[in-house]
Order: sequence, then structure tokens, then C-alpha cells
Amino acid sequence: MTDAAPRHAGLRRSAAALRTELVALRRALHREPEIGLDLPLTRARVLAALEGLPLEISLGRQLGSVTAVLRGALPGPVVLLRGDMDALPVREAVGVPYASAVAGVMHACGHDLHTAALVGAVRLLCERRDELAGTVVFMFQPGEEGLGGARLMVGEGVLAAAGSTPVAAYALHVTSSQLPSGWVACRPGPIMAASDTLTVTMRGRGGHGSSPHLALDPIPAACEAVTALQTMVTRRFDAFDPVVVTVGSFHAGTAENVIPDEAVFAATIRSFSPEARARVLEGAPVVVRGIGQAHGLTVDAVVTEGYPVTINDPAETAFAAETVRELLGADRYIDMPWPVAGSEDFSVVAELVPSAYLLLGACPADRDPATAAYNHSPQAAFDDSVLADAAALLAGLALGRLDRG
Repeated sequence: MTDAAPRHAGLRRSAAALRTELVALRRALHREPEIGLDLPLTRARVLAALEGLPLEISLGRQLGSVTAVLRGALPGPVVLLRGDMDALPVREAVGVPYASAVAGVMHACGHDLHTAALVGAVRLLCERRDELAGTVVFMFQPGEEGLGGARLMVGEGVLAAAGSTPVAAYALHVTSSQLPSGWVACRPGPIMAASDTLTVTMRGRGGHGSSPHLALDPIPAACEAVTALQTMVTRRFDAFDPVVVTVGSFHAGTAENVIPDEAVFAATIRSFSPEARARVLEGAPVVVRGIGQAHGLTVDAVVTEGYPVTINDPAETAFAAETVRELLGADRYIDMPWPVAGSEDFSVVAELVPSAYLLLGACPADRDPATAAYNHSPQAAFDDSVLADAAALLAGLALGRLDRG
């Protein structure tokens, strides 16, 4: 047993004692999910759960965030723990007693578990304030699902909330499939992709479908551009630093015998390094503009930047892996061979603070992780029995990292 073993055992016992409370909080959040940047019910529940604890609490101005600062009894650095709180515009199709009561809104990505786990970590660390060698910032964040809540919180000063910048930041994300319940996966370097959008409008001249020579048809050129983007990916990017371009929206025309004036398509662009991201965001508009111009069309190609690549700091990842093995057991940790093509706005924090972002399996026992519905699905289900270990893990990361100075 290591020197940390008694502390870890104590954390798990204390977390287990909180399990009923954390599950109740998670299920209440699940029953009344909220989307976007303003989450009044969610924030009220978080504030109620934190009431009476020795925290410095501040609320977001542009969004419904909660920042809580816990100052330990001993001097030391600052560490940040983050949990996102927002739901998705998804109609739930999971038959649980605490299913969403809000039509068309669901915690389909497990952020209700993240919020409850972070509340648990707050409770565990407040109980250990006398042994805390430094300060912990708890970042309860709205607007992760595409609205840039992390960037807004950084802009409002979450990284300066304790008076100095954190030396490390940690977050975890539950998965409804792929990982068995309670298993933790992580990797150094890129763990989640950057996510950006390319929107293309090709404008020609409409006409009768029987006489295309009298019109300027944008549809063939737009189709050619879609295919050319795939060729660009395979011929201009290293297969070991991949880029994914998926055209998910294509609109043109109103009838089979009418050539439209314009064709519009939109693509999501995923990349796994800042270098590849910069190259594809520069190159993709050039490709589609060139094809459109070759057909005599005018082309608008607009890139909307989303979330950066989420990059785990190697040293923080190694420490996180060690913490998981010691706290939960060596058999509960696996190294991820590849990053995930989803995106995550914790990347904004990770660009500024050495960070580790971990995945935690929460697939229910009656489902096979290999075939269970994945996050964002209306059928996605999460096993909230992992909450005690999730809270203990977040608290253990903070305690251990502060001990290292």
C-alpha cells in the first residue's frame, strides 16, 4: 500500500456515505433539465447543495454559472475542478421513473451526473479543509453544448477566482456506452477533437430543368465540392494526424424541373491537432471557392470556429492515471489508444492550464457497453451508482495535486 492508500480509502468511505444524496440530486436535475447558458433551476439546486459550506461563491453575469472557492487551512497552489450542467434539446426515450418532465429536453450527455459528482467533491474537500494544502476552485458551467460556456466563464475570471491561476485543472465525462460502468479511460495529448463548421453557398442562375445551358446550375458544382472536400482530406492530411469532414446538410431547389439559383451545404470539421486544424480551416474554403468559380458561380464559404482540440497535459495525465489506480484499483483504469472525435469546451481551460480530462464509464448493468446507445441519443442511459466514485476521484485529484505543490 502507498502512503496515499489510507487517504484514498477514507475518501471512498466518505463518498459512499454521500451516495444516496448525490443520486437524489442527479435525478432531480435529470427530471428538470435545462439547456443553454441560463439554467435557473439547476443553479438553484447547486446553490442549495452548497449552502452552509465554507466557500466563496460568485455567480456568472452573462451565464448561469456558479464558481465556488475553497481555501484550505494550509498554504499551497490552486487547482480547478469543472463540471458542466446543461442538457440537450432531445426528447427522452428511456423508461426511468425520473425521466425528463420537460418536453423535448433531456440530459442525454450525462451532465446531470457531472454536476452531482462535483457537488460531492465539494462536500468531500470541505470535510478535509484542515488537510488541504492550497485552494480549490469549483467550476459549475452552463452552455457546454455548443454555446461556449467555458470561454465565457474564463472571460468572467474563473481562472482568477482564487487570486492566482490554477496550476492544474481536471474534469471527467461519463459515457453511456463503450466503457463498462466504473472504468476510467484517459490518454496524454489530444483526447477530444476540435469542432468547426463550414457553410457554403454557391450562387448561379436559375432556369428550366429542360434547358440547363440557359441557366447556371449550382447543384453539380456543389456536389463536386462535397466530393472534393473528401479528396482533400485523404490527399493533403497525414493519416496519423487525421481530419474528418462530414457534410450533414445540403439544400437546393424546390422542384425536379427547376434549376435553383443557389445551393447551400454545411459541414462539420473535426481535427486532432492545432496544426491540422489551422490547415483545414484555411484549405477547405479555398477548395470550394475554386470549384464554384470554375463553374462560373459566386461562392460564399464561411468558417465558424467552434471548440479547440482538448489536449491533456502528459504530466497531469500520468498523475490522474496514478490517482485512479490507487483510489479505484488498477483494474479500473485503461489507456485510450485514440482520441474521441467528439468535441468539448473544457479545451478552452486546457489551453490555459495544464489539465487532464478523463472518461468514466456509466453504462447500466443491463446494457452491453459495445452496443448501448451512446451519449446524445434519446435512448442514452447512465448508471448513477458511479457518482460516489466520481466524486471521490475528483476530490482525490485535487488533494493529491495540491500535496505536490
